[in-house]
Amino acid sequence: MIIRQETENDHNEVFSVIESAFNDAEFADHDEQFLVQRLRKSDAFIPELSIVAEIDGKIVGHILLTKIKIKNKSNEFDSLALAPISVLPEFQGKGIGGKLILESHNKAKELGFESIVLLGHEKYYPRFGYEQADKYGIGLPFEVPKENCMVIELVENGLQGVNGMVEYPKEFNV
Repeated sequence: MIIRQETENDHNEVFSVIESAFNDAEFADHDEQFLVQRLRKSDAFIPELSIVAEIDGKIVGHILLTKIKIKNKSNEFDSLALAPISVLPEFQGKGIGGKLILESHNKAKELGFESIVLLGHEKYYPRFGYEQADKYGIGLPFEVPKENCMVIELVENGLQGVNGMVEYPKEFNV
């Protein structure tokens, strides 16, 4: 398996991977592939943080981290949103998603980012170091069970003094 930065030539294949991955997802809005298209054209997009997993020349997984802000009354903090992560259904459960998550963490850290926020499954993401965001006083701008709103510090004390409401790019349509 090769994990690498997505290229423009990958866009159609990545669209199909995302569409397939979320086709039967219970809590998906089935718009994820269009979200990625919108985010690629936004100021929040960081090409190095759009990453694919490839097996025998076929893209089987994709992860995207984009810029967000965490804002309170007196400050705003830069962070990243993990959304979405996709693995073709026939390749799920083989550790591909985990490898994509770890690679995205490493690349984000290299680029100087200190934290990532996500909305996801409370049993899956903690194994990668994610914790409930409310522990840090961080909230999402919509109703969601608190156990599904998570953050990770990419560097020690990366969330020290950070609190507030996540502000997503308009491309998320939240």
